[in-house]
Amino acid sequence: MSLPDVPARAPRSPDEELLGAQLPTVRADLDDGQRTARATEELETGFRTLADLGRAISIFGSARVPQDAPEYALARETARRLGEAGCAIITGGGPGLMEAANRGAQDAGATSVGLNIVLPFEQAPNPYQDIGLLFDFFFTRKVMFVRYSSAFVVFPGGYGTLDELFEALVLIQTEKIDDFPVVLVGVDFWSPLVDWIRGRLVDDALISADDPALFVVTDDVEEIVRTVVHGCAQQWALPE
Repeated sequence: MSLPDVPARAPRSPDEELLGAQLPTVRADLDDGQRTARATEELETGFRTLADLGRAISIFGSARVPQDAPEYALARETARRLGEAGCAIITGGGPGLMEAANRGAQDAGATSVGLNIVLPFEQAPNPYQDIGLLFDFFFTRKVMFVRYSSAFVVFPGGYGTLDELFEALVLIQTEKIDDFPVVLVGVDFWSPLVDWIRGRLVDDALISADDPALFVVTDDVEEIVRTVVHGCAQQWALPE
């Protein structure tokens, strides 16, 4: 039994063209060198734009949280406090909790960075950015988050938020990057996941017993700021 022929169609986006180029349904007039050149251009633009950013904290969270939600106010306050501590704030540049964090950075007079990505929904750039970059590729955008961050602060979110969180934990666990603070904000939201990590991954010996210590879970802005500032001081060899 053979597979049916699939009609060719144009790729819907540059990342689909790159990642799905082996599929018969995705065809474009580009060779692999041209495809990788697009990604290289995004990396070089990001490196050039953010080269002098200094200490920065990436704040992640859902694009779907409205402005009147308590999580929005907490993300804005957290970003303001971290900005006052001398850190730039990096977000995904979209609405919801990303907007709240960029807004909090501007409240503090700190540099507010948005790493926007072209998506068919959700990702409209928020107006609270001093530096805005636009990416076609998720992986080039992820490089910017890790390369220029001294800590990750992760508010409640969906698949995208979880993706950034676990990618950071993998990089730290495997020593691909220096250990930096990872703070999960929202005890009620994150506790079921943390219980599963400890009750299944640790108990089944799928991760080490001390791997859950790679992150902190809290609702307290003071603890967030203290954890991040302490981690930045160690990473940058600066007095706390």
